[in-house]
Amino acid sequence: MTLRLARVCTTYLRQQRQSIKHADIRKTPTVWTCGLQGFGTSPKSSDGDDDGPEATAPPGPAFSRFSRGSSLFGRRRSLSPLERVSQLLPQDSLSKEVWELRDSRSLEEAETEEQSQKGPTTGADQSLRDDRGDVDAQVRDVLIQGEKTQEQSRTGAMERMMCFGEALLAEYRRNRRLQFRKMFQLQEGMKLHSNWGVIPHQDIVGCPAGTVLRTSLGLPMLLRRPSLEEFTLFMRRGPAIAYPKDASAMLMMMDVSEGDSVLESGSGSGAMSLFLSRAVGSRGSVLSVEVREDHHKRSVLNYQRWRSIWKLRRGEDWPDNVHFHQGDLTNSAPLLAGRSFNSVALDMVSPHLALPSVVPHLHNGAICAVYLANVTQIIDLLEGLRCSSLPLVCERIIEVQYRDWLLGPSLKKDGTFNQHRPMSEENDSEEDISTDEEKEELTSPKPAPFGSVPYIARPHPEQLGHTAFLVKLRKILK
Repeated sequence: MTLRLARVCTTYLRQQRQSIKHADIRKTPTVWTCGLQGFGTSPKSSDGDDDGPEATAPPGPAFSRFSRGSSLFGRRRSLSPLERVSQLLPQDSLSKEVWELRDSRSLEEAETEEQSQKGPTTGADQSLRDDRGDVDAQVRDVLIQGEKTQEQSRTGAMERMMCFGEALLAEYRRNRRLQFRKMFQLQEGMKLHSNWGVIPHQDIVGCPAGTVLRTSLGLPMLLRRPSLEEFTLFMRRGPAIAYPKDASAMLMMMDVSEGDSVLESGSGSGAMSLFLSRAVGSRGSVLSVEVREDHHKRSVLNYQRWRSIWKLRRGEDWPDNVHFHQGDLTNSAPLLAGRSFNSVALDMVSPHLALPSVVPHLHNGAICAVYLANVTQIIDLLEGLRCSSLPLVCERIIEVQYRDWLLGPSLKKDGTFNQHRPMSEENDSEEDISTDEEKEELTSPKPAPFGSVPYIARPHPEQLGHTAFLVKLRKILK
C-alpha cells in the first residue's frame, strides 16, 4: 500500500507541475521578431495561446535566440528620454552640460549591453538603472524648462492687465483731433467723468492697455498706460518742470550712461530726477538738491508715485537710485565731501554762485549743463565765469524747439476721400460732363487704392513756445 500510494502521489505532482507550466505560457504569449517581419504563436500551437480569441496570426518558426526588439543584424538599443527630448530641440541650443550627460549616457548604455551579453543582471545593475532613470528624469525637466525659457525670451514677457492703483491715460479724438486727455488713477468704486460720458473704473480693470471702451454716451475712449514723458507732463507740479524736449537734450549734452554718478541742483517737481534715474540705471546714482521745502516734498512724492506705478505695471521695482536732499548747494560742502560726479545738471536762478562748490567734484573733461529761462541769466553766468578762475569753458548755448504738424488725407464735405485726377487734353466743358454712374463710383464707400488720395500738411495751430536755454560747460585743465 505504501509503494502504490507513493506512485499515485508522484503522478499527481507531475501533472500539477505540467499544468502550472502551461498556464504560465498562456498568460504570457511569446512574440518573435526576425528582420522586419513579426511572428507570433498560433492558438493551436503547443507552446502557448494568444491573448485574444480573434487573433489568428499564421504560425511561424520559433527562433529561440531572437527576443522582442531584436533583428537579424543585432539588437537595437532603445532611445533614452534624454536623447528623445534633446533630438526634438535644435542642436545649437543644447548646453555643454547636456552634451556631457548624453555622452555619459551612451557610455553607460554600452557598458550595460556588454554586461547583459556576459551574464544575467545583478542587483547592482538594477540599482544603476534606477539611478540612471532618475538622472534622465532630472535632465528631461531641465530641457523642458530651458525650452520654456527660450520660448519666453523669443515672445517676450507676458502682458499685464490694467489693475487698481495704476495711473492711466484716457484720450478721446474726433476727426483726428485730440479733444480730451486726462491722467487718472484706477480706484475701486470710482468713475472717469468727462464731457463725453462716464466710464466706471471697474469696467477698466482686467483689460489690456490700449483698450477702447464706450462711454455712457456711446463715444469711444482710448485707455492706455502713460509713458514717462507723459507722466511728467500730467503729474502734480509745484514749480515749472524741465520739459521732456529740454531734458532729452540735456541728457545727450551730459552724455549720461548707465552706472554714472550725477549731481542735480533744483529738484523742482521731480521731472529731471526721473529722467536721470532711468538714464543711470540700477548701478548709478543721482544726488538731487533742492533749497525749498515744498518743492522738495513734491519731487519726492512724484518720484515715489512713479516707482509704485512701475511696480504694478511691470511686476518689478524701479531702481531706487535718487537721493533727495534739502539744502542750499552753495553751502553744501559737507554734503559733497569725498564724492565725485560724471556730470552736473543745474536748474537754478543764479547758477554761477554754486559753481565754485561744484566744479572741484566734477571729473576732468565732464559736462555741466545749465537750464536757464532768460537771456539775462545767461549773461550773469558768463560774467561769473569771466571774473572767476574756474576751469570751465562755455561750448554751446542752444534753444530746443519742436514744431508739431498736421498731416492727413484730403476729404470732401461728405467725408469721402478726394482722389487724384489723371491729366487729360480735353476741354473743361467736356471734363465737367459726367454720368450718374461715375458720380456713384466717386462717392462710393469703397476704399481708395494706394497712392490715389492726396494729403494736406500744415503746422499745428497750437505750438509749444519758448521754455528755456541750455548752456553747455566743460571742465578743462588749465
